[in-house]
Amino acid sequence: MQIKKRLRFALLAILLVILAGSFGYFILLGGKPRFMDCIYMTVISVSTVGYGELLEIRGNVPVEIFTMVLITFGMGIILYGISTLTAVIIEGQLSGILRKNKMEKQIAKLSNHYIVCGGGETGRHVLTELSKNKEQVVLIEHSEENIERCKSIGDLLYIQGDATDDQNLQAAGIEKASGIAVTLPTDKDSLYVTMTARMLNRQARIISRMIDPNIEPMLRKAGANQVVSPNYIGGLRMASEMIRPAVVSFLDSMLRSSQGNLRVHQIVVSETSGMIGKKLSASGLKDKYNLLVLGARQDFSEIRFNPSPDEELKKGMTLIVMGDVDDIARAKKFF
Repeated sequence: MQIKKRLRFALLAILLVILAGSFGYFILLGGKPRFMDCIYMTVISVSTVGYGELLEIRGNVPVEIFTMVLITFGMGIILYGISTLTAVIIEGQLSGILRKNKMEKQIAKLSNHYIVCGGGETGRHVLTELSKNKEQVVLIEHSEENIERCKSIGDLLYIQGDATDDQNLQAAGIEKASGIAVTLPTDKDSLYVTMTARMLNRQARIISRMIDPNIEPMLRKAGANQVVSPNYIGGLRMASEMIRPAVVSFLDSMLRSSQGNLRVHQIVVSETSGMIGKKLSASGLKDKYNLLVLGARQDFSEIRFNPSPDEELKKGMTLIVMGDVDDIARAKKFF
């Protein structure tokens, strides 16, 4: 039985015994005693404290029988309830419940965040990169061991459970998420979660991991925007290390630079941005935010590399920039 259910059941059992005993005395004694006295008599009876009879019980056979039944069965229920509450507190389960409730409230407030399904080797790297880029992210993982490893990344919001369960996706805020990374160990689970996530959120960007290349068409039909094969990416990396090691070293240096968290990122000009109609040179990306503009794209057109400083910023334009993640985060909010 889950901890919350055990706790609720124990409290409910104790409450029912006290209410049943109190109303029993009140009714059997014709409503004459104060109800508070009936509650007091019930508590000292089932707890076997033995303070003496507060109510007129001796000589009243029905009340005496009721008292014996109440002590016999009520005491067992009370002892079970108290032992359950004690176990919850001693084992630290109560504090765990409170932390979980606090985390669930934090997750419920999120919007435009990212969800990572699976906290294994691949998922942990996804979490690390999203965290470094100052993105809000929620992990769904059933393994407590994997969750503990992922906690080393920083303040981690997570749902402990199976990502194939719709309730866990909804608890992670799937309806308000900007994107979902599916990094589950089996293609079957990845396919199911991809399809479910797309049904629950039509706008989110879904990136799915795959092992078998033959599953890619199915993942795309299920709703994945992109499909990533770790084996394919690993092969490309090995080939690049062979023929263009300087380029690979440059990218690695950018990711691990001691000068800050340098990243290549994108900034979208929103419809409410005050930058619409201004030239790129007047945007402040270079002077104010210290960002290097590598490319620009309007809607779904091809990316224009190294755009002109006279490029006019338009609604929906995507700018590809390079710089520190903190500067990128500030610029994204401004734009």
